[in-house]
Amino acid sequence: MAKLKSIVETFKRELKIYQLVLKDPRTPKASKWLLGLAIAYILSPIDLIPDFIPVIGYLDDLLLVPLLVWLAVRMIPKEIMIDCRARVSSQ
Repeated sequence: MAKLKSIVETFKRELKIYQLVLKDPRTPKASKWLLGLAIAYILSPIDLIPDFIPVIGYLDDLLLVPLLVWLAVRMIPKEIMIDCRARVSSQ
């Protein structure tokens, strides 16, 4: 149970970091678009593969969203990520 709580806390912290990254004017527009696309895909009721199909239905969610976030974060300069992480840690 403690491990699950740790994962949830890490997820919440990362979301706060990504919110700051999206608001930062130094963040490249391509990264903002990819993060926005990942968020929109999570919130959208439309999937590439419908969720009612066993196993495969959730596979697109488990692969596509992390891929979009990974690509976006790779394009963001390290100093922006460090700055945003420090701002979240100090809260």
